[in-house]
Amino acid sequence: MQRNALLVELVTEELPPKALAKLGEMFARGVVERLRTADLVTEDAAWRWFASPRRLAVWVEAVAAKGADREQQVRLMPVTVAYDSDGQPTTALVKRLAAKGLTPGEAPLFRAHDGKQEQLFLRETVPGADLFAQLVEWVHAALDALPIPKRMRWGSGDETFVRPVHRLVMLWGDQVVPGTVLGLESGRETLGHRFLSRGAISLAHADAYEPTLLAEGKVIPDFAARREAIAKMLAEAAQKAGAHLRDDPDLLDEVTALVEYPAVYLGTFPEAFLAVPPECLILTMRANQKYFPLFDAADRLTNRFLIVSNMRIADPSAIIHGNERVVRPRLADAQFFFEQDRKTTLERRLPRLAEIVYHNRIGTLAERVARIESLAGEIAHRLGVDPVLPQRAARLAKCDLVTEMVGEFPELQGVMGRYYALADGEPQEVAEAIEDHYKPRFAGDALPRHLTGTIVALADKLDALAGLFALGETPTGEKDPFALRRAALGILRMVIEHPVPLPFDPLLDAAFQLQPEAVRRAAGQRDVVAEMRAFCDERLRHWLRERGHAPLMVDAVLAVTPQRIDTVPARLSALTAFAERPEAQRLAAARKRVVNLLKKAELAHVDVDVALFAEPAEKALFEALVRVEPYLASHIDNEAFDAALTTLVALAEPIDAFFDSVMVLTDEPLLRMNRLALLARLRRALDQVADLSVLAA
Repeated sequence: MQRNALLVELVTEELPPKALAKLGEMFARGVVERLRTADLVTEDAAWRWFASPRRLAVWVEAVAAKGADREQQVRLMPVTVAYDSDGQPTTALVKRLAAKGLTPGEAPLFRAHDGKQEQLFLRETVPGADLFAQLVEWVHAALDALPIPKRMRWGSGDETFVRPVHRLVMLWGDQVVPGTVLGLESGRETLGHRFLSRGAISLAHADAYEPTLLAEGKVIPDFAARREAIAKMLAEAAQKAGAHLRDDPDLLDEVTALVEYPAVYLGTFPEAFLAVPPECLILTMRANQKYFPLFDAADRLTNRFLIVSNMRIADPSAIIHGNERVVRPRLADAQFFFEQDRKTTLERRLPRLAEIVYHNRIGTLAERVARIESLAGEIAHRLGVDPVLPQRAARLAKCDLVTEMVGEFPELQGVMGRYYALADGEPQEVAEAIEDHYKPRFAGDALPRHLTGTIVALADKLDALAGLFALGETPTGEKDPFALRRAALGILRMVIEHPVPLPFDPLLDAAFQLQPEAVRRAAGQRDVVAEMRAFCDERLRHWLRERGHAPLMVDAVLAVTPQRIDTVPARLSALTAFAERPEAQRLAAARKRVVNLLKKAELAHVDVDVALFAEPAEKALFEALVRVEPYLASHIDNEAFDAALTTLVALAEPIDAFFDSVMVLTDEPLLRMNRLALLARLRRALDQVADLSVLAA
C-alpha cells in the first residue's frame, strides 16, 4: 500500500495572536485523529502542526490514500421474526435486505445466539476510507471543532471562520487532493511573508512545505521553532547591550504569534521617564507595544528595550526610530498620570469610593472598605497585635482604584497604591500592605511580605467570600465569575504558610456578621459559615494533594475539621509517620467500631458515671482515658501531634479488652447510656489529630 506525507494548509488574514498556538495545534490534532480513525495512518505516525500569523497547517507522515476493507457483522432480527413456521423468509427480512440491495438467497447470513435468543446476522464488507474522497469532510470537521467564540463572514459567500481565508493547500505527496473548503478550491500554491516573499509559492511536495516557505517565502511556519529563534535573538541582543531580560513567557508567546520572520532590534527612550515607577513603564511597553524592557545588573529598569519585528532587513534604522517615536507618547502619558495622581492624597480619594458599586446587592466600594477595616482590626486583636497599621492600610487599600494611572492600567491596582502611600508619608508597612492585600493574585504567587499585609489580605478575601456566599453567588462547575476559588485558596495559603494561628470558623463568622443586614437576611436559614468552611476544606484538600500529600491522609485530617488550619501540615506529617506503626490499624478499627455504635443511639451529652461500671474492662478503659487525656491535651496545645498520636497507643490494649468482654448495647438502659458516654469520650480522644478510622479503608 503506497503511503505519502499529507499537508493541509489554510492561508488567512492575521489570526488572533493569543489564540494562535491553540488553534494551530487543535486543528492539526483534529485532522490527525480523523486520519487515525479512518485507519489511514498508524498510531505512532509522526505529525507536526504549524501556525503563523497568516496560516494554520498540519503535516502527517506516511498517510495511505485508501484504507483496507473490513468485514462487519450486522444483527438483523431474531430468527423467529426472520423466518416463518415453514422456514421461509418473512416480509420483514425481505424488506430489511432490500434496503441494502440484497435478497435472502444471495445475502451472506448466519445465525448466532446472543444469550437470550437466536439472532440472524449479516456479514458485510465495509469499504476502506478514501483520502481523496473524504479529506474535505475531515478538514471541515476539524475546523468546526475549533474553539472560536465569534466567527466572521467575508466576501459574498456564506462561509465563516475566525478570519477570512484566501488559500487552501491539500497535498498528498506531490498530488493535489481535490476539494473545496470554506469556499476555496484546493491547490499547491501558498503565500509567504506579506512583504519579503516573492509572491505566490508553488509547493512541489508535502515534505517541501517548511523548507520552501523558509527559503522562498521568508516564513518560519513552525510556532515552536519561531519562538525558540526569537528567544535566542532576544538573549543575544540583551547580552550585547550589557543588560538582561526578565522571564516573560506570555509576551514571548504573543510576539511569536505576531511575526513570521522575526528580527530583534534595540530601541531607547529618554532617561527622564525613569522617574516614573518602573511598573508603569514596563506595563506600557509590554501591553501596548509588545516590547521587552531591559534591566541592569541590579535588576533596575533601563531606558532601553528590545523590539521583535516582522521585518528582517539590512538597515533597520527606520523601524527602530519609528518604534521609539511611538513609545515616547505612551511613556509621556504614564508620566502625566503619575504626576497628576500625586497632587491628591489617597485619603482624600476615599469619598469617591462611595460612587462605585461593588455589588448591586451588597453595596458600594466605600461600604466594603469599612467592613474590611473593621475585620482587619478584629483579626489584629485576635492575634494580639496593634490594629492601627492594619486598619490604616485597609482604609486606604482601594483608594488607588480612582486614580488616573489605575484607570488606564487596572493591572497596577495595589502597586500604585504603594507608591502613592509612600509619597503621602504613610508608614512603609502600610504602603506595602496596600500593594500586598491583593496577593496571592494567582496560583503560586507570592504572599504578603509581613503581618500587616496578611491581615488586610485576609480581611479583603474573607469579606468577598462571606458576602457572595450569603447571596448564593457560589462557583458552579467551571464558572467562578467572582474568583472565589482563588480567594479561598489565598486565605488558606496565608493562614498556613505565614502562619496565622487563629480558629478558622470564627474568622468566617466574623466576616459574615459584618455583612449588611439585608445580605445576612438573604441567606435565610442557610448556615453560610458551614458552607464557606466546606468550600474552603475542598480547596484545601485539592491543594494538599497537589503538594504531594497522600489523599487518604488528607481525608483523615480534614475529617475532624481542625479549627487551626495552620496546624494541618504538621498533623499530616505526624499521621503519615504514625500510620506505619502496627497500633495504627488497631486504633483505626476501634475508632470505626466506636462510631458505628454511636450512630445507633441518640446520645445527648452525658457524663460517664463510674458507679455504673459493671465490668472490669469498662473501668480499665476509663482509667486509661483519664491517664491519657491530660498528656493528650498538652501535646495538642503544644502542636506536638506526633507525640499526641503516640500517646493514643496506650489505649489500644484497654480498647481491645473492652470490646472483647463488654456488651455496649445492653438491654439495661442506664448501663447502655453509660457505656455509650464512655465511647463518646473515647472518640473525642481519638479524634484529636485526625479521623483514624480512615486508615482502616
